[in-house]
Amino acid sequence: MSTVNPRVIAVSSGKGGVGKTNFVANLALFYASLNKRVLILDADLGLSNIDVIFGIAPRYNLKHVLTGEKRIKDIIVKGPMGIMIFPASSGVRELTGLDNNQRMRLVSELDSLDVPFDIFLIDTGAGIADNVLFFCSAAQETVVVVTPEPTSIADAYALIKVLSRDFGEKHFRILVNTARSEKEAFDTFRKLAIVADKFLRLSVDYLGYLPLDPHVKDAIIAQKGYISMYPNSAFTKKLGIIGRKILDTPLNEVKGNIQFFLKKALRVR
Repeated sequence: MSTVNPRVIAVSSGKGGVGKTNFVANLALFYASLNKRVLILDADLGLSNIDVIFGIAPRYNLKHVLTGEKRIKDIIVKGPMGIMIFPASSGVRELTGLDNNQRMRLVSELDSLDVPFDIFLIDTGAGIADNVLFFCSAAQETVVVVTPEPTSIADAYALIKVLSRDFGEKHFRILVNTARSEKEAFDTFRKLAIVADKFLRLSVDYLGYLPLDPHVKDAIIAQKGYISMYPNSAFTKKLGIIGRKILDTPLNEVKGNIQFFLKKALRVR
C-alpha cells in the first residue's frame, strides 16, 4: 500500500441492529467532507450492507477476490463524495468464516493495493464469529457500538471479553447509539465499563453518543447518508464531534499503522 499512516478503524458490535453500519457510512461521509480519502471494507462478508446504505449495486465483491476471480483493485466502487468501498457478498454462507488461506489472500491483496487513502474503516459483522474477531484484533483501534438495551450491553461485553481474553486486546472505544439523552447514554456506557473493570480488569473509553432520531430510518430507506440529508441536526453535530475525537487521538496511541494491520492479520487465528 502506498499510503503513509492511515487510520485503520474497526467498527463492531455485540449484536446486530444497533446501527453500526449506518454509523460507518455517516462517519465516512463526515471524513470525506474534511477532504479525507476514505476507504471502507465491508467485512460483514455474508451479509453486506454498506452498498445498500449508499444505494450502490456493485457488479463484483470480495467473494470474487477470495476465489481468485478478481484482484481487489477491480472490485472498488465509488460511493458519494468519492468514498471508496470494497463491497462484500450477501447470502454467501461459506464466507461467514474465512479460513487461513482466504485470510492470507485478502491480506496479500490489500498489501498490493496502490490506492492512496487516509481513513480505512472496517465494518465488521456483529457478535463473536471468527471473522469479527479477526478484523477487530487486526485493526489499529476498535469502536464498539452499543445501545441502551440490556441485550446490546450484554453482547457488547461478550465481544470485549473474547477479544481481551483470547486476542490480548486492551483498548476499546464505546459509542452509544440511539440514546434518548446524554444521561441515558452515559448510564449505558457506565454499565458496560463497570463489568469490564470488575471481571476483565479492563478500562474502556467513552467515545460519545448519537441521539435517537426517527429521520435516521428515513435516510436509510432513501439510501442516502443521513448527515447529507440533515446537516444541521443534533445527530450530525454529535457525529462530527465523535469523528474529530477519533482523529485527535495521536497515531502513536493506537496500534501501529497499516503495515501493522497487514502483519498482525496474518497472525490472528
